[in-house]
Amino acid sequence: MDFNKIIEKLPYDKPFLFVDTLSHVGMDGVSGSFNFSKNLDFYRGHFKEHPITPGVILTECCAQIGLVCLGIFLLSENYETKTNDLTVAFSSSEMEFYQPVYPGDTVYVSSEKLYFRFNKLKCKVKMYNAAKELVCKGELAGMIKYSTHGA
Repeated sequence: MDFNKIIEKLPYDKPFLFVDTLSHVGMDGVSGSFNFSKNLDFYRGHFKEHPITPGVILTECCAQIGLVCLGIFLLSENYETKTNDLTVAFSSSEMEFYQPVYPGDTVYVSSEKLYFRFNKLKCKVKMYNAAKELVCKGELAGMIKYSTHGA
């Protein structure tokens, strides 16, 4: 599957889309990147004089790249997706944070599939900054499926 087609199938749009590119997609994991533009609205209040990216947004970026993009790929192996709707439900996260992400920074996310059963996907995720320093890591899980209309 074309990486851009995976991004197009994401159920998010700006300003809540945190995926710019995918560099690898396979049965066992995904990697991709996102640039946190200085113009993102949440920087105005987090923190007043020294804005940094909130941990919840870093977690969301990891989930969009590492979990949802992988889920779309895994589902594409078994489902015709042209006439279906994607349903995503984030079910759990356990993240540890090590480095701040500032306005203008680009991050790189990689995931490793732990399991995908009964439409529940669980992955290990890691995020790095441009200096290849570990920003955060953890485990994320969610339910992901395509629902046909009228089914």
